[in-house]
Amino acid sequence: MRLLLDTHAFLWWVAGDARMTRKARAAIGAADSDVYVSAASAWEITTKFRIGKLPGASAIVDDLVGVVASQSFLALPITLGHAQAAGLLAGDHRDPFDRMLIAQANAEQMMLVSSERIFESYGVRRLW
Repeated sequence: MRLLLDTHAFLWWVAGDARMTRKARAAIGAADSDVYVSAASAWEITTKFRIGKLPGASAIVDDLVGVVASQSFLALPITLGHAQAAGLLAGDHRDPFDRMLIAQANAEQMMLVSSERIFESYGVRRLW
């Protein structure tokens, strides 16, 4: 299974946060799962940390690449095609990070691990 972690799912996984469902935790930990973290999530985490909205990320913000690798997750870069698809998405959802994750999940045929139901309205397969 190819999984793309929403930013909060990545943070909750790393922190061992109880808000992550057992189903999501099992899928991420499954031997046959390829788990990806988007460059958009790295951008979101570091931006929100810098402006004070995510102070809890201090333990990982300086080495996100290493944290992703330590979990055996794969990095998903942002391509021009992803950017174009995110920009062309219909609807009112204004969060640029979410729009990129939607575009990437759809383009790469990945299931998005997220608690946010709004992703389903964009045709994203969501696991939670």
